[in-house]
Amino acid sequence: MKLTIVGSGYVGLVTGTCFAEVGHHVTCVDNDEKKVKQLQDGIIPIYEPGLETLVRKNVQLGRLKFTSSIAEGVENGDVIFIAVPTPPQPDGSVDLSYVEKVARSIAEVLTGYRVIVDKSTVPVKTGEKVAETIRRYRKGNVEFDVVSNPEFLREGSAVADLMNPDRIVIGTNGERSAAIMKEVYQPFNAPIMVTDLNSAELIKHASNSFLALKISYINAVAAICEASGADIGKVADGMGADKRIGRDFLYAGLGYGGSCFPKDLSAFIRISEDLGYSFGLLKEVERINADQLDRFLKKMRKALWVFRDKKIGQLGLAFKGNTDDIRSSVGINLALKMMEEGAILKAFDPKAMEKCAISYPKIPLVEDPYEVAKDADALVVATEWNDFKELDWLKIKSLMRTPLVFDGRNLLIPEEMKLLGFEYFSVGR
Repeated sequence: MKLTIVGSGYVGLVTGTCFAEVGHHVTCVDNDEKKVKQLQDGIIPIYEPGLETLVRKNVQLGRLKFTSSIAEGVENGDVIFIAVPTPPQPDGSVDLSYVEKVARSIAEVLTGYRVIVDKSTVPVKTGEKVAETIRRYRKGNVEFDVVSNPEFLREGSAVADLMNPDRIVIGTNGERSAAIMKEVYQPFNAPIMVTDLNSAELIKHASNSFLALKISYINAVAAICEASGADIGKVADGMGADKRIGRDFLYAGLGYGGSCFPKDLSAFIRISEDLGYSFGLLKEVERINADQLDRFLKKMRKALWVFRDKKIGQLGLAFKGNTDDIRSSVGINLALKMMEEGAILKAFDPKAMEKCAISYPKIPLVEDPYEVAKDADALVVATEWNDFKELDWLKIKSLMRTPLVFDGRNLLIPEEMKLLGFEYFSVGR
């Protein structure tokens, strides 16, 4: 099939590449001409395992191409996916100006029937507004359908998630567009759920908010474990063995971050309020998540007494492992707060260094994970990179001034760290 993706950011690029990989002919549109040129040259602006190889392969096969022309994209695609940013606003609501602009641009060059698909995470009833915008700006009476097709990609495993999805949600009020969308996803071996437009839009916010709730819940239980001498890992294992609960997302730590959970949770709270319901449960999820970093800093202060003039090495800046994304990263917030209190910081991340240097130039970076340990009064694990498990921790101990390790992701095994001679602190253990 001929598909067009408008927006070549994280969601758009991964989606378009995976569609090409299963045999569709994909045109990715982006208004950033520099990015388009980079993508045409095989330069990938994000780190995602497996993505670069697939992009280059499908460009060479002629199934994937990039352009800055929306007219070219609409002409070349029978199905047009909108995958542009939907950033948060100060009041927690979602800025839909990018979606509106794309909808208007599509309408102005529409010459025949197309299926217009909202792939971006948007508030319920956005599809109705997209349809209204296209009707307003289209030339003549050109037919179209608007569909909601939310993405459920996890950064760090996005290619695998898209190629092997748990489910595919298609929200539409028309049989013609439902049939076309089923054809788009025919190569993917996954259950397809067809709902009305509004239900599909709600599924995404409800899903992400529930996952954030699981994370905040286990972090709250971790506080009880610390107070009682229990082990949060064993508690989570016991809970997760119940099939009704499951082990996924029951990992205590510094709290959630990234470009999705904080934004989507705030948006869902605001959406609910606009619809007349005060979602107090989700407000508490936000509060627990915000408190988690403060609790960890208190633990560090108790051991270090003061941060001022303490040399602290930090392992991890990305909001999670296997990505270079530092948006709403708890690791970044941790680094900034320690520096505000006078800590002398050195930080390292396997993939996020370049983006951190651009966005947070005040954070001192080093190119070697062992360099962060040199003469350090303490070491902090802020991102769950598996690379950090494989480090020579005896070497790290020999480099440190005092062998204190604060593991904010429960990445390491307490008994092993203590046997190596570290004073080791984690979350809920």
